[in-house]
Amino acid sequence: MQKTLLSGVKPTGEAHIGNYFGAMRQFVDRQDDYRQFIFIANYHALTSVSDGALLQNLTLELAMDYLAIGIDPKKTTLFLQSDVPEVTELAWIFNTITTVPYLSRAHAFKDAEAKNKEVNVGLFDYPILMAADILMYGADIVPVGLDQKQHIEIARDTAQKFNRIFGETFKIPEAMILEEVKTVPGTDGRKMSKSYGNVIGLFASDEEIRKAVMSIPTDSKGVDEPKDPSACKIFAIHELFPGENTEALRARYIAGGIGYKEVKDLLVEKIIAFVSPMRARREEIARNPEAVLKILREGGEVARAHAQRMMDDVRGKVGLTFK
Repeated sequence: MQKTLLSGVKPTGEAHIGNYFGAMRQFVDRQDDYRQFIFIANYHALTSVSDGALLQNLTLELAMDYLAIGIDPKKTTLFLQSDVPEVTELAWIFNTITTVPYLSRAHAFKDAEAKNKEVNVGLFDYPILMAADILMYGADIVPVGLDQKQHIEIARDTAQKFNRIFGETFKIPEAMILEEVKTVPGTDGRKMSKSYGNVIGLFASDEEIRKAVMSIPTDSKGVDEPKDPSACKIFAIHELFPGENTEALRARYIAGGIGYKEVKDLLVEKIIAFVSPMRARREEIARNPEAVLKILREGGEVARAHAQRMMDDVRGKVGLTFK
């Protein structure tokens, strides 16, 4: 029997190559091996997006992105978090067995507090809604980066506590830590992130890709000087893309005889060749948004059927319904 893999993606803006190599690609690669539930986390997005029209647009754009990279709705249940309202009911039930000191240790809350940000209740309670998302569908595996591991630990703790109080109900999920994926450097050398404004868009135009790559800072070494590929952010991005010329490029770095202008030109060519087929698919998908909404609705029906069965069991165990 196939194991269940689950992941939620928050609709917060344009997808970039860091998103693709850090997470999105994994879902395409694994959809033949796992029963996959991939949801667009629009409830979670409400903690930072307070514009209804914007959230609708971001949500639809993200769905198109996932279809364009190769997510197959026949293999993967792609749906909106908000199409399964049972998840917020389950989160409330989890709230009643979770203490404030426990949630106060969550990284996102501590980081926001340390920056003197005014934290909304949604951000504070974010890990519990995430636990409900994970546990609702009986997820065996949840792929996350190392910085997200705590969320899986909270989901595991919550499942174990509920099971201890009310009887065996929830499967204990495992984190799939994506250690093989390096942190994708942005155009300023920091981790590629929309919040830093240092991204290379996954579906960007050729000119946008060229402009982004050409803005990557370099040291002052001349063409003939040897260079260390392991210390070069441009080379780190080169390594993400398939191709036989990466090792040849590494040798030219070490021996000398290649300048950063040529390295950037080669990277632009490599990125454009890689993203062009996905970009064309996305343009085609975008011509029929109703078809995308239909996929999301159908995925929501599948997910909600699972959620309703789970909540029938949960409600009975906590005493909300009579048998």
